[in-house]
Amino acid sequence: MKSAVENINPTRVKLNVEVPFEELKPSIDEAYKTIASQIQVPGFRKGKVPSKLIDQRVGRGYVLETAINEGLNGFYQNAVQETGIRPLSRPEVEVTEVPDPTATDGQLKFHVEVDIRPEVELPDYSGIAVEVEAAETSDADVETALDELRGRFGTLKPVERPAADGDFLTIDISAKVDGEEVDSATGLSYQVGSGTMLEGLDEAVTGLSVDESAIFDTKLVGGDHAGEDAQVSVKVTAVKERELPVANDDFAQLASEFDTLEELRADLAKQAGESAIVKQGVEARDKVLDKLVEMIEVPVPESVITEQIEQHFNAEAGQQAEDHDTEEHRAEVKTNAERAFKNEIILDAIAEKEEVGVSQNELIDYIVSTASQYGMDPNQFAQLIDQSGQVPMMVSEVRRRKALAVVLAEAKVTDSKGETVDLSEFVRPAGEEEAPAAEEAPEASEETAAQAKTPAADDPGAARF
Repeated sequence: MKSAVENINPTRVKLNVEVPFEELKPSIDEAYKTIASQIQVPGFRKGKVPSKLIDQRVGRGYVLETAINEGLNGFYQNAVQETGIRPLSRPEVEVTEVPDPTATDGQLKFHVEVDIRPEVELPDYSGIAVEVEAAETSDADVETALDELRGRFGTLKPVERPAADGDFLTIDISAKVDGEEVDSATGLSYQVGSGTMLEGLDEAVTGLSVDESAIFDTKLVGGDHAGEDAQVSVKVTAVKERELPVANDDFAQLASEFDTLEELRADLAKQAGESAIVKQGVEARDKVLDKLVEMIEVPVPESVITEQIEQHFNAEAGQQAEDHDTEEHRAEVKTNAERAFKNEIILDAIAEKEEVGVSQNELIDYIVSTASQYGMDPNQFAQLIDQSGQVPMMVSEVRRRKALAVVLAEAKVTDSKGETVDLSEFVRPAGEEEAPAAEEAPEASEETAAQAKTPAADDPGAARF
């Protein structure tokens, strides 16, 4: 078999393939077996019909067409391996020549157009300079953290006054669309100012006392009428305020491992400092990635981005999807998809250059962390991603994170005051060791987000004519 690559543009190629008859013959023999099991001929058992009789019944041309259809994807996969291209999208196949059905020689010729992963040229990315905000903490930060801690141990007590910002209310609520009630609920708990329910609710309930009501107009955000204009009636049935415990040594012993309030304040100050450093690290990480995108030209395959946009909007449903499917929203989704694609291509290239591997422990840590973000049990989450074939994609994500950490570790980071920022603890947490090579998890070579959202190149139905 011969195969050659013709570049159409930086992200798309035409793959020209020639398959000699002797390599096509096994597919022809298999086609005869398939057809023999499908037809019935008097005097012959199913599956035992001779080839010549099959030619008479269905025609040699049909046998050849079946052989090509069944073998085409295998020939395509062989060509992909032979040429080293890395497909991103479903191939578009055109057969240009088939052997003469009456002959026992000739060849199969076809060409394939497919989007591929672009190759990028990496510049010297060591010593990228970025500036971040200074990591400043104050007594006010400690007091805020102390108040938040006191809030966890606070108690709610009823008050006889109008509702104010931060109060906890019990409310009854009902919604009407075009004068018809579409939803209602009683005894709901709501904190004024949280903005977690309906737009306009905070303004409506502020100033209401127990048994007082208000009506406001809003858009519904859930249910069958999501996105529709509605008139909402809300009644306050209870107003409560949070009473915080006194900040003293007794509270320190109740809420922490410390014996005194002074020790607790010192620990909160330490935590505030650590949080400021983490915030610096996140800011530096994002700015370093921005610099990489500025430095490295990454061509983006339009078809991959188009498919991701359509999948994004297909995932939404009903009236809400119609409201969101605007020209501005599509432009935003397109920009985000293109940026994500560039990030992955760049970080994959850096990971290959730096020979970044992923240990089993690192993968497990990432799965546990991701599971907690979804509020799922880590074991159940691990089973879910394993069953859905998403483990290689997660390996790639961990690998990209490590590649970015390599660049960040070499970056020159200063704060807004001109001071050098040491991010060694942010890049590698204390106690973490470099993964030994023996523990590296198997990597997936074609695991970009685009591939996770497009038909796999080895889909058995991918290469047909």
